[in-house]
Amino acid sequence: MRVLPRIHPGWAVLPVPVALFAYFISRMPQISSGETLAVTIPWMPGLGIDLSLVLDGWSLLFALLITGIGAFVVWYSMFYMGKTSNSIHNFYIYLLMFMGAMLGVVLSDNMMVLYAFWELTSVASFLLIAFWYRRERSRYGALKSMLITVFGGLAMFAGFNLLYTMTGTYSIREVAAQAGGLTDHPLFLPAMILVLLGAFTKSAQFPFHIWLPDAMEAPTPVSAYLHSATMVKAGLYLVARMSPIFAGAAEWFWIVSLTGLITLFYGSFKAIRQTDLKALLAYSTISQLGLIMSLLGIGSAAAFYTDPAQVAFFGLATTAAVFHLINHAVFKGSLFMVVGIVDHETGTRDLRRLGGLMKLMPVTFVIALIGSFSMAGLPPFSGFLSKEMFFTAMVNIRSFDALHAGSWMLVLPIIAWMASVFTFVYSMILVFKTFGGKVKNDQLDKLPHEASIGLLAAPVLLVSLALIFAFIPDTLSYALIDSATAAIRGGGTTPESVHVSIYFWHGWTPELWMTIGVVLVGLLLYLTYTRFRVLDREWSGRDTLNRLYNGGLSLLENGGRRTTDLYMTGSVRHYLIYIFLFLIAALGGTLLLSPDITFGMEDYAPITFYEVVLVIVMLAASAAVPFARSRVNAILFTGAAGYMVTALFLIFRAPDLALTQMIVETVSVILFLLCFKFLPKLKWEKEKPTFKWTNLIVAGGVGVTMTLIALAAMGSSPFEPISNYFLNESYELAGGKNVVNVILVDFRGFDTLFEIMVLGVASLGIYGLIKLGVKTTPEDEAANKAASHRLGFPLVSNDVILRTMSRVIVLIIISFSLYLFFAGHNNPGGGFIAALMTAAALSLLAVSFGMDTIRRVIRVDYRLMTAVGLSIAILTGAGSFLFDAPFLSQAFDYFYLPILGKTELATAVLFDLGVYLAVVGVVMNIIFTIKGED
Repeated sequence: MRVLPRIHPGWAVLPVPVALFAYFISRMPQISSGETLAVTIPWMPGLGIDLSLVLDGWSLLFALLITGIGAFVVWYSMFYMGKTSNSIHNFYIYLLMFMGAMLGVVLSDNMMVLYAFWELTSVASFLLIAFWYRRERSRYGALKSMLITVFGGLAMFAGFNLLYTMTGTYSIREVAAQAGGLTDHPLFLPAMILVLLGAFTKSAQFPFHIWLPDAMEAPTPVSAYLHSATMVKAGLYLVARMSPIFAGAAEWFWIVSLTGLITLFYGSFKAIRQTDLKALLAYSTISQLGLIMSLLGIGSAAAFYTDPAQVAFFGLATTAAVFHLINHAVFKGSLFMVVGIVDHETGTRDLRRLGGLMKLMPVTFVIALIGSFSMAGLPPFSGFLSKEMFFTAMVNIRSFDALHAGSWMLVLPIIAWMASVFTFVYSMILVFKTFGGKVKNDQLDKLPHEASIGLLAAPVLLVSLALIFAFIPDTLSYALIDSATAAIRGGGTTPESVHVSIYFWHGWTPELWMTIGVVLVGLLLYLTYTRFRVLDREWSGRDTLNRLYNGGLSLLENGGRRTTDLYMTGSVRHYLIYIFLFLIAALGGTLLLSPDITFGMEDYAPITFYEVVLVIVMLAASAAVPFARSRVNAILFTGAAGYMVTALFLIFRAPDLALTQMIVETVSVILFLLCFKFLPKLKWEKEKPTFKWTNLIVAGGVGVTMTLIALAAMGSSPFEPISNYFLNESYELAGGKNVVNVILVDFRGFDTLFEIMVLGVASLGIYGLIKLGVKTTPEDEAANKAASHRLGFPLVSNDVILRTMSRVIVLIIISFSLYLFFAGHNNPGGGFIAALMTAAALSLLAVSFGMDTIRRVIRVDYRLMTAVGLSIAILTGAGSFLFDAPFLSQAFDYFYLPILGKTELATAVLFDLGVYLAVVGVVMNIIFTIKGED
């Protein structure tokens, strides 16, 4: 019995990425041959939003990185975090949430679906960075990353909508097919800039990079996964995915290329000035992301040519970007794990306190050596090959003449070379400042020693790929790189047409001399950089971008607080006035300013005597509410007005509405009475005339506005009445004769689903406010008893006749509610009405026998019932996907059943069952919570 609790929860999570990785590996032969796998599940076809998943070379590469690195990280985290870590289960939930969101990003063809997953990655990243939420820096880093990336996501969202405006589709592939005619569109450049804002913020490009160093407050497994191999590469994915659409524009070439090179140089320069190992890796990640971004920009030069030789000449940069993206995931993921091991075994990441770990941690040293040398671009590691291709692309771009840039193209390889020198320096600092020199045991929190096999296994296997890929680069190219490059190029490009042979020796080329120069100058700088103040230490307090962010955030917070203080007075009356004034201005103004909306009254039916009587009684009851001397009287007057509305519905032959209104009024009376125990005794106070006149004007304005809306609804309208459609198609399309119920469960099923969700959230909110916010004391119990006396009657009846009668009445009501449930598709009724009637019956039992008795007799968790109801409703809607139908599509047919004969069976009944359970659960949860017996 004690075996299971000892098992680390990571063992239950590990099979998920492993199985997904195996699945995507199995699809590699198809994709590498040039195939594209696609599946589309209709979701909201009317809005052009479908769940369209596409697996091509580019998305397959990312899917393998997400799942493969994810498997390594899950393994590593089991030994790094430990099974006794606080909230370890939450950690894996957030990790899987992020993994699923990233897969959604790279597999989605529909831009709106991609955006939804994009923002979900920001949310999951926020939760993972703030995992140690008690630390102020963790909360700061999480908020910073989310604000910046969500801002970029919103900009990207706007860009996607501009693309939709230009093309009429949200499909990336369909937009790319129309790319030739978009360049001259006035929205083309704004759409490009907005999309790039989303990509640059996600991939930490200058000047949006400032969130990444602070995100290092996350646990090391998170940094190894999100901030080196997956999330930060989402922006690179987006730029490459959008290249077939924007690559032919000069603005795209310059913005992407220069932003990448600036980020490359800035990140590498900042990295050598860090004293924290994770900060060094953070800036090195920024630098490497800039390198890949610049390659994607330079690779877009191929779009300006049609000659295959020139396309291949400049398109080499795209192949280099894909290859280096793979290499970066390998060496940077392993290096983050090395830093985690060093921190785990020594208690610090401070370079000033580290040194001499080579002999004490030899395996960790070898991992760091291979990873750092691959990052520096030294042979015989795969990083050398992709770095040489990077230099080749930079040398080739000097010949780019399509934009007539002339000698300006010489600046690009110079910046690239200088940044590579700094890359070499910080790579040497990482490995030799940590593992070389003497051990400083007196400055360490614990005695250093080699890590366990469990901790070492993941980085050893990961970094070994840097060596394996170096000796089989062509195999990797045929399997992944070529198909990914072809997908980025688009336009029917085949993997064979973009193949580049990758090998170590190319002769004494300019790229090789550039590498030799990087090593020589880098060694000189590494040996002497401590003598240069500009290179050796951080400019504390002078980081303008961070100061700008902090100042802007502080300005927003202070400005928001001051603005909020102006209108958030704590007065419910003031808040209602704001709402009602906005309602009057928005709706009333629309009605008065719209020339096509009139208030014609010539087609109204004659008013009968009964209608006049009911309206007079209703008005009298409503007018009496403000003058009531007790809350009970106020409730009675309110209920009287509601029951008069019920009578009007009956006169107008709307039995469904009448039933609903009657039961709502009944349940509302009970809820009002239960709420009174939390309220003080009603007092009359003398108010100023301005107070009363304000109330009168606002109330009168709302009344007039709603009256005009009612008149306009019956008058002439520029829109065709939709009611005719429902009346004509209710039976043919949904198999139901009760139009009201058919609308609720079929035509407007989405509305109903969201409404019961809102009800569920409201009931949980009430539960939280009362149960978690109010602590019951003996004095409170006394006050509750006094509340019954203030009402004039006890909250639980002692009437023997009522108790006797209620036993029979409840059975009748519940039986009738079941009838309403099953008959509702063709006759008055339905799940909502039946649920309210069941809740009314249970409320009668509660009043008659007390809630303690009800809890003992009917052992139901009403919050769980609400959840079950919502689940049934959602699953019923999702079941449509099994038949390639949109979400919440209902079906019906007729069957011959024993005894019953020919009987209609509709899936809408299942959805109605979910509504029934959810509504009963909501109402009873609120009643039991307010009564205080839950």
